[in-house]
Amino acid sequence: MDLPRPAHRPARPARPDLTLVPRPRRLSPRPGRFRLDAGTRLRVAPGAETAADLLRAYLATVTGPCLEPADDGAFVLALDPALTGLGREGYGLTVSEQGVLLRAARPAGLLRGVQTVRQLLPYEALAGTSGADLELPGVEITDVPAHPWRGMLLDVARHFQPVSYLHRFVDLLALHKLNVLQLHLTDDQGWRMPVAAHPRLTEVGGRRAQSMVGPAGSDRFDGRPHGGAYTRAELAGLVSYAAARGVTVVPEIGVPGHVRSALAAYPELGNHPDRRLDVWTRWGVCANVLGVGDHVLDFFRTVLDEVMDVFPSPYVHLGGDEVPTGEWESSPAAVARAAREGLSGPRALHGWFMDRMAGHVVRAGRRPVAWAEDGATLPLSCTVMSWRTPEHAWAAARRGHDVIHADHRRTYFDYARGSGPGEPPAQPGHTTGLRSVYDVELLPPPDEPELAGRVLGAQGQLWTEFVPTPAHIEYLTFPRLCALAERAWHPADDWRDFRTRLDGHRARLTALGVPHDTLRDPAPA
Repeated sequence: MDLPRPAHRPARPARPDLTLVPRPRRLSPRPGRFRLDAGTRLRVAPGAETAADLLRAYLATVTGPCLEPADDGAFVLALDPALTGLGREGYGLTVSEQGVLLRAARPAGLLRGVQTVRQLLPYEALAGTSGADLELPGVEITDVPAHPWRGMLLDVARHFQPVSYLHRFVDLLALHKLNVLQLHLTDDQGWRMPVAAHPRLTEVGGRRAQSMVGPAGSDRFDGRPHGGAYTRAELAGLVSYAAARGVTVVPEIGVPGHVRSALAAYPELGNHPDRRLDVWTRWGVCANVLGVGDHVLDFFRTVLDEVMDVFPSPYVHLGGDEVPTGEWESSPAAVARAAREGLSGPRALHGWFMDRMAGHVVRAGRRPVAWAEDGATLPLSCTVMSWRTPEHAWAAARRGHDVIHADHRRTYFDYARGSGPGEPPAQPGHTTGLRSVYDVELLPPPDEPELAGRVLGAQGQLWTEFVPTPAHIEYLTFPRLCALAERAWHPADDWRDFRTRLDGHRARLTALGVPHDTLRDPAPA
């Protein structure tokens, strides 16, 4: 959390080839350009091999340089632990006519620098156009992120996406120096994570009969079955792919609510074990929650063990949001459990359940994350993801939690980007424009500056009730993700400068095939 914060320098007028997003801490244009061609050689310091492989992978789609290793290479990837001012993810980049020097104190910093090199390339190179003229503009950059958690959630429980698309999504996050992909793997409408000990979770819980059309409360359905689940090998491959790009995949397995798919697979986990439920076909908050017997706790400890075996992330997200307590209040077993545990009543079982799951994660050497909720006190071991209001984040910080800002009014990308008639289906009730995202507030109240040390960063959310296709995902995510990445990386507030750079950056998105202006492949109404 003790990140170095170099003095801010006012931005110089942007050249078209220096419209970088997010904005580097320090950027000085230099004369000349460095040409990458078949004769360019790469000098790679020990420990910089992953960054070298990533750079080669991005250039492999373009005919030209192969960046063979050489001790006298003009393109240098250097690691120097003495560069302590760069922290874990900072880097320095110098481009001149004679060569390129990319250096960092840690390998993660080199990976961030590779993304800056990627943005400096001509747009044709990003598009993989054969024969593109590969030149890097002269520049001097020193760059350090403001926050260690710069994340994006993708919900694959409501609408399943193939792992091949998740790879593309990771590359888009990495391009913008986001370093966390939170994968929302389970919910009422689908269970996508394989668990060898409990195969019905995906065999039954991974399929629903149809999907609601319209917002929660609608009486219309599409009549089309929907399903899908990942294999263990696919998820392990995704973790490796993301790690090579400096992105950590954080799994989310939600408890004790948002579990209808698990209850459909294993009714004995519920408060009414004789009741047979289907995988939920509706949107909204489901009344069915987990029971509180020891067998339920043991079941989900097994689930979490397998999740942690597949995902080496330091963090594991436990959900914890939107948990109706009606079933507990009417269940003799839940009422008895609350009394036996010395709780004030069945409603207090929410915190009790989260404490049991968080403790299991902690004993495994990991850090639990949970959504903040009104009136719910989470275990202090939990990092709190605050989604309702910023005030929840600061209340959690005062209690001693680390916090991640995820204010739904600014970071929920399932809300419409605007109110125009051409907007595709989106979550109703709110509109989140580009400026709203840019204005996400990461600074604590003025009279409590000490709370800044509890802020890990910010995260965007893409819930997919209304978002079945990759094109729709990208239309809703971009360019709003660019604004989030900007504020999570760079502390300066300069809306006009950001908009100027974004105008140039949009050409990169177009080159990458990201539908950031018009959704040409709209989701069915």
